[in-house]
Amino acid sequence: MNRLFSLDEARSLMPKILAEARELIDARADLAEITYERETGGSSPLGGLPEIKGIEARLQEILSGWTGLGLEVKGIAPVLLDFPAVLDGASVRLCWIEGETELGWYHRSELGFAGRRRLPRG
Repeated sequence: MNRLFSLDEARSLMPKILAEARELIDARADLAEITYERETGGSSPLGGLPEIKGIEARLQEILSGWTGLGLEVKGIAPVLLDFPAVLDGASVRLCWIEGETELGWYHRSELGFAGRRRLPRG
C-alpha cells in the first residue's frame, strides 16, 4: 500500500497506535523472558511454548495491522513507525518512536532517522 498520510490523519491514529504499542512492548518483554528461561533450562511463570506461540501470533497481528494501514514498521525494539507523507512539497516520514507520547517528528524520506526534525506547531 502506498498511502500518504496528512498530519491530521496520522495524529488521529495515535491513540490506537499508542495502545497497541503498549501491548506490543509488554508482549515483547514476556516473549524475551519465556524464551530466555526455556533456553537456559528454567521455567517461567508466564508459560512455555504455547504462550510463546500465542504471543508471536499477537505480535504479528499488531504489526500486520500497522502495515495494513500504510505505516512502515522500522523496528520493534524499540518500536519505530513511519507514516509516509508530504510536507511542504517534500516526501517525508512522520516518525514516532517508543516512549514518545505524540507524533511530533518527521524526517525527509531519503535521510532516515538521523534527519529527524520537530514537526512545526499549528
